[in-house]
Amino acid sequence: MSAALDSLSSGSASRFAFDNSFVRDLEGLFEPWRAATVPGPSLLALNAGLANELGLDPAWLASPAGVAVLCGNDTPDGAASVAQAYAGHQFGNYSPRLGDGRALLLGEVTDTNGKRRDIHLKGSGRTPFARGGDGKAAVGPMLRECLIGEAMHALGIPTTRALAVVATGEQVVRETPLPGAVLTRVAASHLRVGMFQYAAANGGPDLVQRLADHAIARHYPHLVELPAESSVDVIHNRYLAFYEAVLDAQARLIAKWMSVGFIHGVMNTDNMTISGETIDFGPCAFMDAFDPATVYSSIDHAGRYAYGNQPVVAQWNLARLAETLLPLIDSDKDASVEKATTVLQTFPERYGSHWTREIHAKIGLAEHTTDDATLIDDLFAVLQTQRVDLTLFFRALGAAALDDHAAIHSLVHDTAAFDSWATRWKQQLDAQEAVHPHLDRAMVAATMNVTNPLYVPRNHKVEEALTAAVDGDLGPFTTLVDLVSNPYTEQPGRDDYASPAPDSFGPYRTFCGT
Repeated sequence: MSAALDSLSSGSASRFAFDNSFVRDLEGLFEPWRAATVPGPSLLALNAGLANELGLDPAWLASPAGVAVLCGNDTPDGAASVAQAYAGHQFGNYSPRLGDGRALLLGEVTDTNGKRRDIHLKGSGRTPFARGGDGKAAVGPMLRECLIGEAMHALGIPTTRALAVVATGEQVVRETPLPGAVLTRVAASHLRVGMFQYAAANGGPDLVQRLADHAIARHYPHLVELPAESSVDVIHNRYLAFYEAVLDAQARLIAKWMSVGFIHGVMNTDNMTISGETIDFGPCAFMDAFDPATVYSSIDHAGRYAYGNQPVVAQWNLARLAETLLPLIDSDKDASVEKATTVLQTFPERYGSHWTREIHAKIGLAEHTTDDATLIDDLFAVLQTQRVDLTLFFRALGAAALDDHAAIHSLVHDTAAFDSWATRWKQQLDAQEAVHPHLDRAMVAATMNVTNPLYVPRNHKVEEALTAAVDGDLGPFTTLVDLVSNPYTEQPGRDDYASPAPDSFGPYRTFCGT
């Protein structure tokens, strides 16, 4: 991604070829709407690689005609332009009508891999779901969403991504006036748990079934052939299998978040996707010193969405999804509750399996043994007790596999505690090599270095980059995007981007940016 757009392709323009299956299938879950006109659009960032992946010409997107689409001034032929409806539990409290208060779904395109992707504007003005807000967005939060999405993508974490950020040429009023912007977001879809809650409350089982069928066709097509009702031979009907698939996708996603110290910050049910992608990067942050109680969001006063609570909250959110699907799972309510509960109760085991797989890769173990759980638990006890920087520790662990403990010892206060753990760890590495000779220490260390990132969006660097961008200097933002887009490759002269924040930076607080 480049603000300067130096490497744009040339040739004939490739426009959006929209389809609108959401609008065709799901009347009752949207309101047709048009974006507000912005007075002075100018392109701040364009993801040329993502544009090419979508079959779009970056040069056309950067042209006045393309920018007019990206900011909402022009609605292209074939676009639906609707505000989606959803409800949601926000910090545990149910809100029956949320929806896209400042966003519009333009439609869907099929990318070069044959996958259907939503094209969505954020910050495009008030809609019928605005709830008193102005419907606008500021430059800083939109560039933040762009930056974090690219970092997550580079880390192999399913995520929505930004195609572009366009400055609007107008001010939005928050605590102080800020320059406005519109984000063009790309997602596998914007279907959310909260949308199922809205459907259940406003359309009943029939609308929930239409929504579930749409979600299955889009994200879990292998389930289409399952019968809608259970039989003696088919224990899982289509909708129970769908629920199980969403549950597993979320278990996998949260495990990936946890493995890199990502804290979403606002895990409301309207921010949990059916596809298993990460969505909405308002108060999110990456943890420095390891502490499960870490909270950055300024509005999370009770720590509901603290780092260590994320798996528990995910299961709670999935229970809310189950409630909407009960009439589809079984006509007998008691039987339906029992079946859904049985699936829901598998979440801790599924999450634990995905988490263990992630951590095994981070410490260089290819196979599980009976001692693994204790080894992992003891490692995180060391990290928590000594408040070790999570990212730097795992990156330095590759050198420790080759008996070079210098970097690790510079991070921990009690080197003896780490060395004691490392002795047991290396015994497992040696036992692994005895069975699989190709997995020698050198190979393990090399594999760990392409598993454990050196660069994540360090909170102080994010703030520096966004502050500069708001003041008109996009250089630090572009540099940071380039770094986090290549998180495993050391870049000379960029040591400060891999370092924790200075003591003067804390305590750090993030904001939703609404």
